[in-house]
Amino acid sequence: MDEQFNLKEYCLNVAERAKNASRVLAAVSAASKNNWMTLCADLLLQRQDEILAANRLDLDAARAAGLSSAMIDRLTLSEKTLREMGVALREIAAFPEPIGSVISSNVRPGGFQVQKVRAPIGVVFFTYESRPNVTTDAAAICIKSGNAVILRGGKEAFHSNQALGKILADAALQTGLPADAVQLLQTTDRNAIDEFLQMPQFIDVAIPRGGYALIKRVSEMAKMPVIKHFAGNCHVYVDKSANLELAVKVLLNSKCQRLGTCNTAESLIVHREIAETALPKLLGALIEQGVEIRADQITRDIVKGKFDLTPATEEDYYAEFLAKIISVKVVDSVENAIDDINKYSSGHTEAIIAQDINAINAFVASVDSAAVMVNSSTRLHDGGQFGLGAEIGISTDKFHARGPCGVYELTSYKYVVYSDGAIRQ
Repeated sequence: MDEQFNLKEYCLNVAERAKNASRVLAAVSAASKNNWMTLCADLLLQRQDEILAANRLDLDAARAAGLSSAMIDRLTLSEKTLREMGVALREIAAFPEPIGSVISSNVRPGGFQVQKVRAPIGVVFFTYESRPNVTTDAAAICIKSGNAVILRGGKEAFHSNQALGKILADAALQTGLPADAVQLLQTTDRNAIDEFLQMPQFIDVAIPRGGYALIKRVSEMAKMPVIKHFAGNCHVYVDKSANLELAVKVLLNSKCQRLGTCNTAESLIVHREIAETALPKLLGALIEQGVEIRADQITRDIVKGKFDLTPATEEDYYAEFLAKIISVKVVDSVENAIDDINKYSSGHTEAIIAQDINAINAFVASVDSAAVMVNSSTRLHDGGQFGLGAEIGISTDKFHARGPCGVYELTSYKYVVYSDGAIRQ
C-alpha cells in the first residue's frame, strides 16, 4: 500500500465517520452540547501546561523557519489566550439552542400548519492556518449548530492543535457526544485538503480560513459549497464633515491595534476639502506608530516638507499588507470614496468618519462590503464583538452567509408540516 493510497483511505475513513456522527449529533440534546463546551473551557485551564508546551514547539519551529512577526503573533498562545478561549466557549454554550427553533410558522387554508425550522447543515470541512485558538472556536460553533466538523489546521500550529484536539475529544467522551463529532486531522499533508474537497457525498460545506492562496485553491477544487473568508483590504474614509480627533482615534485603532488580522485597516481615504488640515494629523499619528505611508501624488504634495512618503502603486491599493504599511488617497467627494472602495476593497470592512448624515447614509447604502462601520473602528468587525460568541470566519461572500459566521450562519432549515390528516384536493 503506497503513501498516497494510505492518505486516501485515511481521509475517506475520517469523512465517513464524520457523516455518521452528524446524523447522531442532529438529535443530541442542547444540554449535552453545552456541557461539552463548558467542560472544554475548564480543561483549557486545567491542562494549560501541556497546551503551552506544545505551543512552544510550534513557536520555536516558526522562528527557525523565519515566519513573519504577524504570523508569530497569530500562532502564540498564553494563559490569557486560553482564558479568552474558555470565555468564548462559555458564551457559545449560553446561546439559545438553534436546532429545532421555529423561524416562521403559518396555518394554511387546508387546515395544516407549516413550520420553517432550523436544522444542521451536516458535516463541515474546515481548513485554516496559524491561529490555534480558532480550533476551539470552530469546534464549538459547529457542535452548537449540530454539525460534525473535520478540522485541518496549518502545519505551523500542528503541536498546539493536537493538544487542543485531545481536550476536545476527551470532553466528548465525558459528556456523551459522538466520538467523531469533532475530528482533528493527524496529518500535515496538504494533499489531504484535496481529498476532502472531492467528497460531496460526505461533506456538506467547506470553509477555508487563511491566506489568499489557500482560499483560492479550496474555492476552485471543492465539489461542495464553500463559505469563503477572503482577504481583508479594509478602508477608513475621513469625510469633510469628520471630527478629526475622533478620526485619529478610530484610524489608529483600525490600523495599529493588531496588524495581523483581516479586519485591520489597510487603506485611508481623505476628502480633499479637509485634506490640508487632516492629513498632517492623521499621517503624523500613523508615522508615530511606525507605519509606512504609501500615498498618491495629491497627498504627497499636501504634506511635502512635513513627511517623506512612498509613492503608492496600483497594487498597493489592492493590498492586504498585514504589516505597518497603509495606502493613502485623496478624493473629491463621498461618492468618489465609495467608488474607490468598491473597486479596490476585498468586501470585508469599511469605515466612514463623518458627522454629515447624508454622507453617512450614502456610504452605508452604497458600499458593497460585509460590514460598514460608522465612526467606529474596523477592528470591531468580529463575531465576539458583534455578540455572536465567536466565529468560524468572516465571509466576504453573499451566499449563504456574509460577515461573521457564528452559530446561526452554520444552520440550514427544513419545513415541517402538522395536521390531522390534511390532504391535497
